[in-house]
Amino acid sequence: MAQPTSQSPLKFLIFGAGAIGAYIGGSLILAGQSVTFIEREKNIEALKTRGLRLDLTLDQNRQVKDAFLIEPRAFTFASALEAALKFGPFDVALVALKSYDLPALLASLKPFAEKMPPILCLSNGVDNEPLIAATLGKDKVIYGTVTTSVRKKNAGDIVLEKLGGVGVAAGHPLSEKLVEVFQRAFLNARLYPHAESMKWSKMFANLVSNASSAILDLPPKAVLADKKLYKLEIDMLNECLAVMKALNLEVVDVPNVPVRALAFAAQLPLWLSQPAVSRVAGGKRGNKMPSFHIDLHSGRGKSEVEYLNGAVAREGQRLGIPTPVNALLANTLLALTKKEIPLETYAQQPEKLLSQLA
Repeated sequence: MAQPTSQSPLKFLIFGAGAIGAYIGGSLILAGQSVTFIEREKNIEALKTRGLRLDLTLDQNRQVKDAFLIEPRAFTFASALEAALKFGPFDVALVALKSYDLPALLASLKPFAEKMPPILCLSNGVDNEPLIAATLGKDKVIYGTVTTSVRKKNAGDIVLEKLGGVGVAAGHPLSEKLVEVFQRAFLNARLYPHAESMKWSKMFANLVSNASSAILDLPPKAVLADKKLYKLEIDMLNECLAVMKALNLEVVDVPNVPVRALAFAAQLPLWLSQPAVSRVAGGKRGNKMPSFHIDLHSGRGKSEVEYLNGAVAREGQRLGIPTPVNALLANTLLALTKKEIPLETYAQQPEKLLSQLA
């Protein structure tokens, strides 16, 4: 496939017009890029009728007071990959699915591997890009990350809640072009020289008061305010740092997330770090329950904890590095998710969870 010139628009294939998909896809459309969404049939009628509504007023760089309304004729959409590919050929595809949904997606893509463009993967965790490479080929994957928080009100109707950005790893022929295009679309993009450092650093930040909050049915603010639970969180983070060090990975800041400061704080005495970490991390999440808690109570029987805390524990075991806290949190939350133990087993009972490490 011929590489696009610096001035020519890219043709994007985006899997899903959910919160992140609609935010990035809509921003790209507003910046003059070509976008095709693959969306579930039940949501396509809404896209056909209403198009996209993007409330991006929080982003002061855009200098807007009203939501953007993007008419259906400004983009294309399909409910299946085979139909979507008729709008190609595409320069790049974008995936921001939950990690547990990626294997099924890749199985559906495999018959169309030759027609698939490179995939920019924005999913959480560190196992997704290697899986894409193993399924479609190393040339078909671009490591990425997204730190922006977006709320989906209805199909194609989203609200920007926290401005972060998009990280793109260098090394692919399209990497620099993508950063350039995303910057023009006000997506606050940044190029990272080392893919794994970027992905692990994002995962490191995602670990904070996520699994413990879900297991205990407590908001992040409460978890970080409790001295014993705070120590649990810090021990968990230091296990991750030990694994990263063994992998020769650098802790790097991801867009609008001070990961290095968090890593530095995790190595300070608890009495010194707790007020600052609780104020910053707990203040951002506050009483809003994290993604693991939402997954746990969704009834789907799946959790991304397997791809975050679970990934730390697996690498730790492979490298001979003890990761008891990450293993406990991953195994416990998975057992709750799969209904192997009742939801109320640890709810509001920190001491019961902590006793598992005694």
